[in-house]
Amino acid sequence: VKSGADYAYIYEAFGPFCAFLRLWVECIIVRPCSQAVVALTFAYYVIEPIYPDCEQPDIAVRLLAALCITVLTVINALDVKWATRVQDVFTYAKLLALLLIIVTGFVQLGRGRYEHFLNPFENTNANMGAIALSFYQGLFAYNGWNYLNYVIEELQDPYVNLPRASWASITIVTVVYVMANVAYFTTVSPAEMLASSAVAVTFSERLYGVMWWIMPVFVALSTFGGVNGILFTTARLFFVGSREGHMPEILSYIQVHRMTPAPAVIFMGLSSLVYLASTDMYALINYVAFVNWLAIGLAVGALLWFRWKRPEMDRPIRVGLVWPIIYVAFSIFLVVVPLYASPVETGMGCLIIATGIPVYLIFVKWKSKPKSFLRFMSNFNKGIQKIFMVVPEEKRDL
Repeated sequence: VKSGADYAYIYEAFGPFCAFLRLWVECIIVRPCSQAVVALTFAYYVIEPIYPDCEQPDIAVRLLAALCITVLTVINALDVKWATRVQDVFTYAKLLALLLIIVTGFVQLGRGRYEHFLNPFENTNANMGAIALSFYQGLFAYNGWNYLNYVIEELQDPYVNLPRASWASITIVTVVYVMANVAYFTTVSPAEMLASSAVAVTFSERLYGVMWWIMPVFVALSTFGGVNGILFTTARLFFVGSREGHMPEILSYIQVHRMTPAPAVIFMGLSSLVYLASTDMYALINYVAFVNWLAIGLAVGALLWFRWKRPEMDRPIRVGLVWPIIYVAFSIFLVVVPLYASPVETGMGCLIIATGIPVYLIFVKWKSKPKSFLRFMSNFNKGIQKIFMVVPEEKRDL
């Protein structure tokens, strides 16, 4: 049993080079980019009540998103208990918001408000490229379904609890999100939904009267917790990568007094702030989705590879082959088609993946590095250790 999820599976099946590229894009694109998108969503919903009848000022949205990332970076770097409390509180806010939306939707259906379901595919763009890109936008909401595998070494009885947790969480999230979207369509037309930057606010403005502001508050709390969750889980990935020699050693260090992975958290926060410079949030999602589906498809393909190359392996958790075959085929569709439909975004994703090749060759593969380089890295690590008072995890109690 190994923590690290996709990274660990790819490492075992296809070797350190492919695993490093997965880790590279996860750290350079997927995690910080996802965090930037969720932070921007938080900012949109916070500002929406202030500018209900006009477009939110872009600079204010980005500054608020930056503030959100900065505050949570500080919290996660200072105290694990604070971070977990933030996660608990804001998860409850998310569930309350979704429950309120779903209950309201059922009331609307009971009042006969189902006109938007009569012609659900009206004006649909049947272009295959547009369909693939639309999956990027929709499936982004489900991003994080595999995060439990990053901490599998810390689970009690993982062979029993991992499948249970996966099935339960995926089922609950799918049902809740689908029902929430059904609720939206009882009140908001497809055209209005496309035009709205904050659908839940549009929904609440029409149904909750003077209490319409409660919805952007709930959604803002939810997305605030989402940013916190990404920061909290990323440290595990850094630790596993550092253990294999694929990441700078300093990113696996722990703060001696507060026992937090401060360097990893700060690195994540700073890299996320860089992505806020993007002017197109949907382009950000496309960057993440293309790279993510390429990597996850390869990770699921590792299961098929093991069945072929290592049929004798012990498999305490068995999965019917039909499911990984369907998943890999769908992943291929989501990777290949956008190469033609959105060459700029996917090309940028390919370019960033390719930047990991020289990094791997220089920092991982090349073992006989000059003494001057090793001395520089040693001094750099010592400098970071002194600034943040961090040490390797195995020395934290010394």
